[in-house]
Formats: sequence, C-alpha cells, structure tokens
Amino acid sequence: MKVAVVGATGMVGQMMLKVLEERAFPVSALIPVASIHSVGKDITFRGETYTVVSMEDGVAAHPDIALFSAGGSVSKEWAPAFAATGCVVIDNSSAWRMEENIPLVVPEVNSDTLTAEDKIIANPNCSTIQLVVALQPIHQQFGIQRIIVSTYQAVSGTGMKAVQQYYEEARGEQEVSRVYHYPIYANVIPHCDVFLDNDYTKEEMKLVHETRKIMRVPDMPVTATAVRVPVIAGHSESVNIELSKDTDADGIRSLLEKAPGIKVYDDPGDNKYPMPGLADGRDAVWVGRIRKDESRDRCWNLFVVADNLRKGAATNAVQIAEHLIEKGILKAEKQSDIAVSEQ
Repeated sequence: MKVAVVGATGMVGQMMLKVLEERAFPVSALIPVASIHSVGKDITFRGETYTVVSMEDGVAAHPDIALFSAGGSVSKEWAPAFAATGCVVIDNSSAWRMEENIPLVVPEVNSDTLTAEDKIIANPNCSTIQLVVALQPIHQQFGIQRIIVSTYQAVSGTGMKAVQQYYEEARGEQEVSRVYHYPIYANVIPHCDVFLDNDYTKEEMKLVHETRKIMRVPDMPVTATAVRVPVIAGHSESVNIELSKDTDADGIRSLLEKAPGIKVYDDPGDNKYPMPGLADGRDAVWVGRIRKDESRDRCWNLFVVADNLRKGAATNAVQIAEHLIEKGILKAEKQSDIAVSEQ
C-alpha cells in the first residue's frame, strides 16, 4: 500500500512513521511530504532513507492513504486535492472534525461509522481521544448523564517550539523562544489554545463538541477546563461523571478491564495510579483513581492518562487506517501483514 505522511518532519509526523513501523503496517511505498522549507530533507523509515517531497509531488504520487499532520490551513487546502485522486486522507488537524459529513473517529468507540465513501476522515483532538476511550464502555453499560473534565496537558501537545521553550527555561537561559504567554517550566498555565467569546478556550470547546459527536450524544452535558503543565509527554485528565444507573467501583473497574485500548491501573493502597511517565511511549489509555463522588448520587471520579503523541494522535490515525483495511474498504497486498491489535 502506498502511504503518504504529510507533515513528516514534525513531531506527530515523526511519530506516525514510528507507529507505522512498529505496527507492521503494509507500506509498499512511503511518500514523506512536508512544507517547502523541508523539501529535500531525508527521513528514515524501516532502515531506508526517503527524501521529503512537496505537496504537489505528494498528490502526483497517487497514494492510497495520506496521514496528515500539517495544521488546519494546510489540510483545508490540500486534503481535498489528495482525496480527489482516490486517496483516503486521515487528518490530525481540527480542520474537518466538526464537518457534518466527515467522520470523527476513535476506533474503539465508533469505527462502525467508516464507509467506502469517506475520503477525508478526521482524527480527534488528543485530549478527546483518551476521554472517549475511557468513557464509552461506561456510557454503554450505565448511561452517562453529565461529564466534567479538567485536563493537565503536556507541552508536546503544542509542538516542538513549546518543548524547546520548556528546556530553555529548565536550563535557566535568559533568551527564551517563548510560545506561551508565561514560563511553563515549574509553572501551570490554565490556558490551552485561544480564548473564545464564552471565556472558554478553543481546546476546552473541542472537548465538548468532539465528545458529543464521537459518542453520538449531541446534547450530552460536557464542561471542560484545560491546563498546560510542565510535562513533556502525556496528557492527564480528572474526570467526573454522573450515571443513569447505580453501580460500584468494582463494576466500573471490571468493565474497563475488558474494554479495548484501556489499561486499568488502580490500587491506591499500593500507590498505583496513572501518570504521564507510565503512559509515555505506550498506546493504551490508562485509567485509575476510580472512586465514588460522595457529594452526589451516581457520580464517579476517574483519572485518565495517555501519550498525547501516540494514542492522542499518531496511533489513533494508524488504527483508523488499519480498520479501513480490516473492513475491506482499503485493500492491502497481504492481509496477514496488518497489525490490528487493540493494545
């Protein structure tokens, strides 16, 4: 299968290449694509060197799949051009997520929405992905009536320049390449993305709207607070949910232990709970601190952690491609080469 990675030199693009290799995705030809500033650079995939090409050359190569992580404006301009050749675009930006006829997909939750007519598929926001993976099994069994979520998001979610700012500040450098309005090293900033007219940030409203779309509950009450923390990789979320039915902690815990894509790590007596350091480099969504909200009936607290560059971006995109092949929407040369495990 001919695979283009658009934004191949960026943090998520590099992770997409790594995940494609790790999961033995059936790549017969790789087309690394990036902006004009990166054209001509070399990247390595499966021990071989590939030269980065332009958007025009990427389209002309007629890939079967294009994994996009190049920003919303680039996606708006170029995703339709790739799709017009018959290519299936899986886009990691926010450009297409809330378009009515574009599927917004987390494979563990709503892969059944994928059809052969879908030429542009949206990859959700990193913080949304881990949230819905953790909540969907609970919603199916007990019915969620309300979601309150506070996120603690790593600097890598903003990109390479934010990581650079963190390290420069950690070294005590005087001249810092500042991405955030304030220092992030040894600090916490309750500000992810831009503020909107309702005083929520765009990131917070992504959690609201995307969760409703993916879980197929358009009127689900969701409220969010998104916070940037001095962690390089791994988003954490404190989640409070109100259920329609009674259950207990063991009922929620056993349900999540059986669910795809989830690692339950929940033993406070032994100091076992999800942390970014545990999720770093892994694809699972980690869930712990499962406990009853004693202030309100049928309400529960969870702590949810995932690697934002992997399950929150690259891995989810590759899993979407795997499901397209598994469902026969895309044809791979050798079906046995496909890794379709739900880690």
